[in-house]
Amino acid sequence: MKQGRGQGGDAGGGAPRGRRSGQAEGRGGGQNGGQAGGQGGGPRGGAGRARPGRGAQTGHAGQAAPEARSGQRRQGRGRPPRDEARNAAYDLMRAVDERDAYANLLMPTLLRQRRISGRDAALATELAYGTLRGLGTYDEVIAACSDRPPEKVDPPLLDAVRLGVHQLLRTRIPPHAAVSATIDLVRLRVGPGPSKYANAVLRKVAGRTLEQWLEIVAPPREEDPAGHLAVSYSHPRWIVTALRDAVGGDLDETAALLEADNERPRVALVARPGRATVEELFAAGAEPGAYSPYAAYLPEGDPGSLAAVGEARAAVQDEASQLVALALTRVPLDHDTTWLDMCAGPGGKAGLLDAVATERGARLLGADLQYHRARLVWGTTREAKVITADGTRPAWRPGAFDRVMLDAPCTGLGALRRRPEARWRRDPRSIPELTALQRRLLDSALEAVRPGGVVAYVTCSPHLAETRAVVEDVRDRAEVLDARAFLPEVPGLGDGPYAQFWPHRHGTDAMFLALLRRP
Repeated sequence: MKQGRGQGGDAGGGAPRGRRSGQAEGRGGGQNGGQAGGQGGGPRGGAGRARPGRGAQTGHAGQAAPEARSGQRRQGRGRPPRDEARNAAYDLMRAVDERDAYANLLMPTLLRQRRISGRDAALATELAYGTLRGLGTYDEVIAACSDRPPEKVDPPLLDAVRLGVHQLLRTRIPPHAAVSATIDLVRLRVGPGPSKYANAVLRKVAGRTLEQWLEIVAPPREEDPAGHLAVSYSHPRWIVTALRDAVGGDLDETAALLEADNERPRVALVARPGRATVEELFAAGAEPGAYSPYAAYLPEGDPGSLAAVGEARAAVQDEASQLVALALTRVPLDHDTTWLDMCAGPGGKAGLLDAVATERGARLLGADLQYHRARLVWGTTREAKVITADGTRPAWRPGAFDRVMLDAPCTGLGALRRRPEARWRRDPRSIPELTALQRRLLDSALEAVRPGGVVAYVTCSPHLAETRAVVEDVRDRAEVLDARAFLPEVPGLGDGPYAQFWPHRHGTDAMFLALLRRP
């Protein structure tokens, strides 16, 4: 999956309150990812403030509640203890806000550098990822418990309070412990004065369950379905609308999809054929995959500690990502020696394609616009040739390849489980420029494949503008194959001829596949 560059926030109300709308490149950006962009901005992702008459608590949070006095007295006892797990989660939140860091890349580094492991590592990861996923909901709750809107709260303080709200509403941490630990964090990292605000807000939040707060802060579903889902499942409104359209308008299925986006995904592994086996992964503690013959799931532990992963014979790769690559290799051809992965970085699909091609006596060329991403592809492949090249201005002659993989730059709406902050960075105003790039790349891919050869058009987004609409534009120049026929092991891929994976149906990223044969 490649995500195009964009600036955070929904043009019509996307980022949560208080979240900075800075420049953010999607993970890897994709080949040509830098050519897609848009303006950020906008307020939160859901509906308006808690409505009067529905029990909203809007007291003066700047004043400490009476029940908070014991916590305040602790301020005279010197510097609070440092909780390494919560400090790591807090530092990740600040890095995401200040430097547009990627949580899934930064968290392992923080844990390793600080030698945090075991239960503390699990706690830090849950707090950071869970809070980033829930920002839209939590900001509405904070607004209902505060004398000021979240965007008026100092960002370092707001992030600490968000971490506390997550602990109160979505973990089994006892409320008194969640409040106390968050106050200590604020005193240590922000200051004694701001801890009074945090204490007052959190004690109000602790007075209700998540379900009770949603009754207050979420618009009624019958009056504002998109707004209700946006607040209830913490997604920007425009993403809710796009996903609802992609599943055919069914609100219950939309809710199931949004809920799946908020679940922690399992670690999926791929055993690259001819280099590793799933049995080797099973022996290392992995469990069988659901669909892909090369897939396994690691229930716990660091995948990098597995010998096969460390030696690049296996890798972390979502099952849908594996299967769209395998579908391309399954289309029968009368001549099959030269393959192209046109937007290959960071190299997940290229690593699998390289292994399959080697077994068949074919050769893969991996290309990416960005040099550092091409280097990643080089590290994940063994026999492939890797170059830095712009897919819209090919470095190869027309009709040179039998198979072409185009994993196009996209919004990445299909991988929100894995990149918890991404939903607040995507911008609907970038979509026209992004889809124009996707069309140029697909035109180039069809020129690169020989007559009779096949192109896989793949996006890690179910957005209709990035999927069906792009492919429909070339149907007069290519035969659209029924992609489902090459994925017989996977049910529920849609009505065809395209294949659409879903988190709530398949437990995978929401990956789209179209297979096109050049006449």
